[in-house]
Amino acid sequence: MAKKAPNPIDKHVGSRVRMRRMMLSMSQEKLGDALGLTFQQVQKYEKGTNRIGASRLQAIANILQVPVSFFFEGAPHTPGQSGGMGEAPSPAYVSDFLATSDGLSLTKSFMKIKSSKLRRRIVDLVEQIAGEE
Repeated sequence: MAKKAPNPIDKHVGSRVRMRRMMLSMSQEKLGDALGLTFQQVQKYEKGTNRIGASRLQAIANILQVPVSFFFEGAPHTPGQSGGMGEAPSPAYVSDFLATSDGLSLTKSFMKIKSSKLRRRIVDLVEQIAGEE
């Protein structure tokens, strides 16, 4: 029997949990301890393999010091779902990138650069390296 693929929203919520946990430099084990879970269960939540129930999501939000709505920011729209104010969600690759340690580290360091001209030159350099036009 084939494995069922994780729901895109469960994956998104899990990646946001991971991103916020990493922003706080918190280990999976520490989050798991605070929730009374193993780090493996936290891994499953972060991958979207296991769904996070409402009460557990509220507990995670409290531990990670964010509102529950944080986990749904930029979530993919499912067919038949209205777009609300017509604002498009941020592309999934942005959330995926920020959920990695490299993405988070690069973003934190980039934001510490005071000169907007220097930041722009760095973006131009990266675009050239990547072959963007």
